[in-house]
Amino acid sequence: MNLKLTFRDKKKEATGFAIAEAAFELALQHGMEGFIIDDVVQKAGFSRRTFANYFSCKEEAVAEYFIGNASKEDGNMLLEDLPADATPLDALYNLLKLQFTSEFLRKLRQFVSLANQYPSLEPYLLSVFRRLQIAAQEVLQQFSHGRYTDGYTHLLAGAVYGAFVPILDGRLNVLLPGEVQEDSDAVPFDQYLNSMFAYLRNGF
Repeated sequence: MNLKLTFRDKKKEATGFAIAEAAFELALQHGMEGFIIDDVVQKAGFSRRTFANYFSCKEEAVAEYFIGNASKEDGNMLLEDLPADATPLDALYNLLKLQFTSEFLRKLRQFVSLANQYPSLEPYLLSVFRRLQIAAQEVLQQFSHGRYTDGYTHLLAGAVYGAFVPILDGRLNVLLPGEVQEDSDAVPFDQYLNSMFAYLRNGF
């Protein structure tokens, strides 16, 4: 019975992700005003009723593409591979490396650009960053086994994920992994990430 429930949950998750991915791709191609829910379900291969079972609007569907990527499986994999003397910062650093692949960062930057163009997406952008922070806090709490207060894990996750906002909205000139350096002033992503964690480890 548990196997059936697990399969059902996975199938439900896959359906929601397929709809969200279709909505995100349409948003990139046509802008938020250039498509309707019927276009999303046609592209994803589901009915409008199925869409309504998952999302209340197309903006929510677009955002879910990223919220769905903040999965607990990444955290579980990370905890298994950490050495015995690892610190919460080590755990968070490795989690970021797992979450923020070059493809995910590139698409997240596209989503930020969309939100800047279409105000209806802005509340959902905040939800995406909030969900990423919550996933990080859950991993840190699981890692720490009560050795640190909840306030500490909230502060740590908030500081790290907040540092990614100016990369994604273009306020900081940081090259994402895989991007070609055309501007000599651009900082490679790994260099920025290592500098950020050096500040957290050594103080500002």
